[in-house]
Amino acid sequence: MPKFKYLAKSNSSGSVSGTIIAENQAEAIRELRRKNLVILDVKKLEAGGAIPFSNLVRKGKGRRRRKKDELVVVTRQLATMIGSGVPLLESLEILTEQIEGSRLYSAVMTVVEDIRAGSDLSKSLEKHPKVFPNIYVNMVRAGEVSGQLDDILVRLAEYLEASSRLRREVRAAMTYPAVSLLLVTAITAFLIVVIVPKFRPMFDSLEIKLPAITQFVLDLSEFCQHHWLTVAGGAVGAFLLLQVYGRTERGRYQLDWCKLKAPVFGSLATKVALSRFARTFATLIRSGVPILGALDVVGETVNNRVIHRVVERAKTSVLSGDTLSDPLSTSWVFPPMVTRMIAIGEKSGSMESLLEKISTFYDEQVSAMIKGLTSLIEPLMITVMGGLVFFIVLAVFLPILELQKMLSSGG
Repeated sequence: MPKFKYLAKSNSSGSVSGTIIAENQAEAIRELRRKNLVILDVKKLEAGGAIPFSNLVRKGKGRRRRKKDELVVVTRQLATMIGSGVPLLESLEILTEQIEGSRLYSAVMTVVEDIRAGSDLSKSLEKHPKVFPNIYVNMVRAGEVSGQLDDILVRLAEYLEASSRLRREVRAAMTYPAVSLLLVTAITAFLIVVIVPKFRPMFDSLEIKLPAITQFVLDLSEFCQHHWLTVAGGAVGAFLLLQVYGRTERGRYQLDWCKLKAPVFGSLATKVALSRFARTFATLIRSGVPILGALDVVGETVNNRVIHRVVERAKTSVLSGDTLSDPLSTSWVFPPMVTRMIAIGEKSGSMESLLEKISTFYDEQVSAMIKGLTSLIEPLMITVMGGLVFFIVLAVFLPILELQKMLSSGG
């Protein structure tokens, strides 16, 4: 019978290694699991040495994926391989053959080396916060403790896919108004800086008192022409100042508050934040992460300081023995439907299922709102653009119409 070399972790003695005789690799893995070992690597010993299982399985090498979706694909593949009995270390080695030239590749390579050295997967992932977010690390840690790492990774992949889908929908909804606003600004600037100045010599030759609207447009045009550096510098400076202010705790809180309170888009931002809150919280609780640890992760994952403060108050409430729903119900961010469902979940012990229903509800709300906004923004932008052009054209032709009336009355 063939002999296999293995590397594993034991709860009592840490990393262990050795050899085992079995009919095949699957039988060797089953035998090691009967000994309550967490398998890191199993290799068949041949006459020429150990042949890594990763050399026998090569799938999808050279395929390029978007960086945002790459982690989702890698997570689902890792879950599939671990669930199929492939040891963790070999699963990671296979994944390194499919990731090309990215930060994720470097991180996974480092994780492979850490696992070989006997480190826990979650501790190794924790060293790469820019690649593996807090929710990823915490769920993997829960999977290691419960022995259900493959199931946890499947839930994690589903969570990442849902979050990515929601992010794409929101980005698509925001792209059109942003591009439209840029076009409106560019057209207005062209009319003010290039077209309007050509009419000034004619207006000066008329020697008549210009209407207030015309004088305003001419003055604005002249200022932009002679002080365009000031205008551009002021715009860039204001943007940079807003960026710096947004990095402070107070500034970020106020900007996030404005996002939630903004007309039309504030409602969309609130629904997105609530969906992210409910989905993240439900995924963590269902994966076995303690509620206090889950609240820590949720507060950061929502990426909104207003909701983060509410979650912090909720955490304090839970620490003192009170309910989670009470501090949430005192905040204007969380609607009564959400807080009451959470309260019911606390009493019935089915919070994760109710949170998933909340997340599904707001996902549908976001999708419906995005469709409505898309159909509303186009005529709105056309109206704004038409209004600006009409305003400038009216300012230019109003003196000509006034002059025509004077000539007609004089004749």
